[in-house]
Amino acid sequence: MSPRIPADCVLPDPAAVHTVRSADGAELNVEEYGPEGAPLLVLSHGWTCATTFWAPVINRLAADFRVVAYDQRGHGRSPAPADAAGYGADKLAEDLEAVLTATVPAGRRAVVAGHSMGGMTIMAAGGRPEVAARTAANVLFNTGAGELVDEQTVLPAFVRGRKLRRLLSRPVLQSRLSLGPVNGVSRAVLKYATMGPATPADRVEACAQVVHACPPKVRHRWSIVLDVLDVHAELARITAPTAVVTSSNDKLTPPVHSRRIAAALADPRGLLELPGAGHMSPLERPAEVAAEIRRVAALVADDLAAGAVPAGAAPDGASAVVSELPSQSAAVEETA
Repeated sequence: MSPRIPADCVLPDPAAVHTVRSADGAELNVEEYGPEGAPLLVLSHGWTCATTFWAPVINRLAADFRVVAYDQRGHGRSPAPADAAGYGADKLAEDLEAVLTATVPAGRRAVVAGHSMGGMTIMAAGGRPEVAARTAANVLFNTGAGELVDEQTVLPAFVRGRKLRRLLSRPVLQSRLSLGPVNGVSRAVLKYATMGPATPADRVEACAQVVHACPPKVRHRWSIVLDVLDVHAELARITAPTAVVTSSNDKLTPPVHSRRIAAALADPRGLLELPGAGHMSPLERPAEVAAEIRRVAALVADDLAAGAVPAGAAPDGASAVVSELPSQSAAVEETA
């Protein structure tokens, strides 16, 4: 019998749901939670995940923040690109820019938090003026700027040498096969590779249901992007205050990545390591993840308050159904 998913791993009812169009026309599912006019928080999830992955964090923050979470292209309710040209670090950056432009009114800023590929998304968008203009601070969770396959520790320690690691890792990470139904074996494998050894069975189940829902083609296409990802140059262009979070048992993006990122930041605001946790910290340790987001938000409280609109009031220039976004071919549609 499968463990029951914890109550906090179920998303609350959204306050709004949008479809945002990115620069190349890709449609992104965007959901908003919490009171209108509250400080803004934008969440970007990782590879093979979806907005649902953030549920434990959203449930802890939605009372005090207007939380915006979106499905990366091909994940969750966001349609998959038609071909390989729709995948790439530049596409991640374009999508984040589209979401920020659509959901953060001109004159306001948000705390932007990204987990794994979501953190890579934030780094890939470094130096983009429209992103910088709407970002008060960043929080990067369990992520890396490059050398992802070379540094992973999923393989046993005796498997040394970058070429050998790549040779053995690629067939698994880039598999086109369906993960199939969640069962005891798949839960055990997922827990070993992505979560800490003390993670409760019900949280492993919640993680497995999210990961198994990712379409095999999408998982494969993004794995190719991550295999060669290098956003070090863009990382150096981030000017907003940025905090970094890692986990002692993260096998996919070990702490060495976070230390490199923190050292490269123009305005580092802390490097937190969660003892015993694995790669999936927002599911494994949501209270500590939410607390770190609150800490960073407090550091930039004045920026978050600037330009805020009272609850129920429409921002100047707001459109009812579809609005063309400045500086790029992106649009937002109200769907609920």
